[in-house]
Amino acid sequence: MKGTVHYELRGNIALMTIDNPPVNPLSSGVRQGLSDGLDKAMADAQVEAIVLTGAGRAFIAGADISEFGGAAKGPSLHDCLQAMDNSVKPIVAAINGTAFGGGLEVALCCHYRVIAPSAPVGLPEVKLGLLPGAGGTQRLPRLIGAEKALEFILSGDPIPGPAAHTMGIADAVADGDVVTSAISFAQDLIARGAPIRRIRDEQTLLEADRGRTDLFENARKTSARKMRKRFAPEMIIQCVEAAVNLGDFDAGMAVEAKCFAQCLRHPQREALIHMFFAEREVAKIPDVPRDTATTEINQAGVIGCGTMGGGITMSFLNVGIPVTVLELDQTALDRGMGVIKRNYDIQVQRGRMTAGQVDERMGLLRGTTQFEDLGKADVIIEAIYENIDVKVDTFKKMEAVGKPGAILASNTSGLDIDKMAQATTRPESVIGLHFFSPANVMRLLEVVRGTQTSKETIATAMKLGKQLKKIAVLSGNAPGFIGNRMLAGYTRQAGEIILQGATPYQVDNALLAFGMPMGPFQMNDLVGLDLGWRARKLAGMKPEDVPITARVADKLCELERFGQKTNRGFYVYPEGSRAGRADPEVVNIVEQTSAELGITRQDIDDEEVLKRCLYPLINEGARILEDGIAIRPCDIDIVYINGYGFPEVTGGPMFWADQIGLDNILTDIKAFQAQYGGDIWQPAPLLERLVEQGKSFASLQS
Repeated sequence: MKGTVHYELRGNIALMTIDNPPVNPLSSGVRQGLSDGLDKAMADAQVEAIVLTGAGRAFIAGADISEFGGAAKGPSLHDCLQAMDNSVKPIVAAINGTAFGGGLEVALCCHYRVIAPSAPVGLPEVKLGLLPGAGGTQRLPRLIGAEKALEFILSGDPIPGPAAHTMGIADAVADGDVVTSAISFAQDLIARGAPIRRIRDEQTLLEADRGRTDLFENARKTSARKMRKRFAPEMIIQCVEAAVNLGDFDAGMAVEAKCFAQCLRHPQREALIHMFFAEREVAKIPDVPRDTATTEINQAGVIGCGTMGGGITMSFLNVGIPVTVLELDQTALDRGMGVIKRNYDIQVQRGRMTAGQVDERMGLLRGTTQFEDLGKADVIIEAIYENIDVKVDTFKKMEAVGKPGAILASNTSGLDIDKMAQATTRPESVIGLHFFSPANVMRLLEVVRGTQTSKETIATAMKLGKQLKKIAVLSGNAPGFIGNRMLAGYTRQAGEIILQGATPYQVDNALLAFGMPMGPFQMNDLVGLDLGWRARKLAGMKPEDVPITARVADKLCELERFGQKTNRGFYVYPEGSRAGRADPEVVNIVEQTSAELGITRQDIDDEEVLKRCLYPLINEGARILEDGIAIRPCDIDIVYINGYGFPEVTGGPMFWADQIGLDNILTDIKAFQAQYGGDIWQPAPLLERLVEQGKSFASLQS
């Protein structure tokens, strides 16, 4: 059995210490130790109370995932909790460190809780497609009320010890050593003759919440907005409803068990657990050992203070790293720094920051128009517009002022990192750091290695991503890297589909129903249709040379329909609204364009829309894997979920492809190739090979 529980006497107190390194999960040995320790304490007349704590940095970090799916050994967690409920001696949890999931549920089954100020507690099950299945949905509403319990469980986010005390989860915050404080707390209970307080028996807060249907209506609205398409939130709400409305603890536990089983069987659970492990896997670079030396990033330089440069700057300021931001002239600099300040002020207005925090962050920011002022930066990132010649020239200037050992980085979304590196005498220090817009919000950071990028630079960049609270994914250097290279087929197919018979609104709605945050034409309106149109005009492209998939967008631009910025694009936007509505005029333009191109329109159903937009992602993903641009299929999944809005509940495009069946996808790709032609429907050799061998993308992970 894995793990143990040490038992010792501290006078009239039995101290039980869970010891299962590194984070004390509820493995079989821990459960057996809890059961044996409780029996021993109950049988010892000298023992008047029990204190339960954890060894090392955790109280109990949750279940032992390695035991999932296997035959349970020893007592179950529910057996242990029942024994704690039946205890006639008070049990005090000394929460010394992390108490997540089942760990917090164990603490909630104790009669009282003393917590260390640094100890985080949380019920993160919703993030794995599950719900707290050991009484968490039943005990927590009894302890803190249904409204706070719903918010806490549905967010899945941890809170520190003092916040847990304020919320009512903990009875006291330790002053000094948490075990000493908990023993003193227990001695006080004994001295006062305090009764056993079983949370399962508490009714006061439930009675106050009974009949408040608004609590559950609001929870459903919030979860529908924040966790689109998720199955587990509704199950959690039903469990808390049962706690409030049924009143009886055992009846509520029966509902929790039923809902937990439904979550366990739901395909989202497997997809979300895949994402949980994938986020950890992408940090591992096979040829960059974990002990590779890294550079400390104590100061940053950012070139450009526009949308991207400003957002990148805020990403550094938000974690306390000073930034010197450079613009070409004072006017542009003042404008950019003013936008940063306004963005922070908006956070203050929304109650997410204090004015003092804004002052602190702005105090870390320095603006300049002189390259020489970037000389102290440990990393210099250019965030100028996408022109390789201008970027190459900028890298020459970056090298001229950058101190020895400084990382020179580009925020390019797809241009050649090696060409920029060749403009310097230190290509080993050059790397791509592709932030996603808005850079201070989006979690993804594509780290792009050049041919000569050193292992130390890669390791530092990946570490910096974590420091900035991003998910960093390493990509090889190829046009578009991972994300934008895959995106080309998605957007191209959307453009072809509307010419062949669908409307932009059907395409968008089909993808929204699938779980994408917005459709391709909504995205075009958000970004601005005029960007591509102006670029084609500057390049002197004749109308007949414009790709057919861009013809409709260019016609809209000729009518000054640039998207949200002009309140008209593919959609019409009422003044001040970001919610667009369909426009028959656009449908007429689409149909006219089809006629001009000699394309006979036909009915296209939503299933075909989805397959033709999403299967090119998978096909190109297979090529990216074969070319070595992405290390693993899960790297692609992380990129697409965190950078492009692919629904989390699918596990990402490559995981989702395995669930659909690669043979089914290949069959459809070949059918589209026969019907529509074009290189986009040429099956990727890796995809064909995996189907021939009866393997999945997941087989490439091992």
